Amino acid sequence: MTAASATETVEAVFRIESARIIAGVARIVRDVGIAEELAQDALVAALEQWPESGVPDRPGAWLMATAKHRAIDLVRRKETYARKLAEVGRTLEDVPPPEPSDVDDIDDDLLRLIFTACHPVLSTEARIALTLRLLGGLTTEEIARAYLAPEPTVAQRIVRAKRSLAKAGVPFEVPGPAERAERLDSVLEVIYLIFNEGYSATAGDDWLRPALCEDALRLARVLTGLMPREPEVHGLTALLEFQASRIAARTGPDGEPVLLADQNRAKWNRMLIGRGMDALQRAGTGPYAVQAAIAGCHAQAVRYEDTDWRTIASLYGRLAALIPSPVVELNRAVAISMAEGPAAGLALVDALAGEPALKDYHLLPSVRGDLLERLGRGAQARTEFERAASLTRNERERDLLLERAARCAP
Repeated sequence: MTAASATETVEAVFRIESARIIAGVARIVRDVGIAEELAQDALVAALEQWPESGVPDRPGAWLMATAKHRAIDLVRRKETYARKLAEVGRTLEDVPPPEPSDVDDIDDDLLRLIFTACHPVLSTEARIALTLRLLGGLTTEEIARAYLAPEPTVAQRIVRAKRSLAKAGVPFEVPGPAERAERLDSVLEVIYLIFNEGYSATAGDDWLRPALCEDALRLARVLTGLMPREPEVHGLTALLEFQASRIAARTGPDGEPVLLADQNRAKWNRMLIGRGMDALQRAGTGPYAVQAAIAGCHAQAVRYEDTDWRTIASLYGRLAALIPSPVVELNRAVAISMAEGPAAGLALVDALAGEPALKDYHLLPSVRGDLLERLGRGAQARTEFERAASLTRNERERDLLLERAARCAP
């Protein structure tokens, strides 16, 4: 095996297995920062040894064993060796941990890592960066590129996140039943935000960042397997499956945005829609489940004209009751405009004009421009589209809004 091919193999295997390796090692050292360093040590060892010895039959297991052995050596060197040895004795003997006595006491290293990386003690930005680093397997450079942030900024964010977890003494564990709902909300929010940034990029030259969508969807599927009895986990997974099914139709040949009404639905991924419907059957009645039901309505419409807008408007009403938000109300106004006419939607949008949260939100004038255009008030619509274009930080979206402004009759 050549050095180049060995390097490619090692990097590919590590990308797939890194989250499980870090999780397995973190159970021994109880520190995600140290666990990541030891996993990187195992990566370096593979890069040194595999070109000569060849790729092992079970490369992931080789990396895991190497990282765990280094973790054990580290623990042995600690002054608190005796106490740590008692805690990790079963790991040292390669004996799996005992089955939990309580069915609610989920004992899974990967699940522990997810709950640790998404701990509420961290800011949302830190949780996202740390999750993508530890669970998504992304490099600091890749995270910086995805979020259009300077690489040193992202690196510092990740370092500070690890330090914050250590300083706060955050245990490497799944929280008990009393805390789990609150902590699960944080986990779901991080996965949701990662997907949304990929689905509609906040800024930059690209309308979509499919790699972020793929990472988020993979994390949601992993979480579904680890927590099959949590309805909102299924709700989020269903929502992401439905949204991901439309990715191929959301951009044109040159990467320009294609709005829902203009999308070629033959490009929608029916397999992902089927997976979304299956997950929706297991979802409950929480916010993610309701959003998944809305996405499911769109997915089931063969043509844009077949969309059940009345049901969607009703679902947005339920969502507003669960999580009151001006953004939810704006979406409800769009659905009502499709079900009852643009005048009905415009009245609701105008009522939101004074909301502080929507002051610089580009979709408010964008929606208003669309409704005014449908009402034949071209000059006003043009002004709204131009204002929306001035507020967005995404170049592709800005171009789309300016095109719509130019098409409006004076």
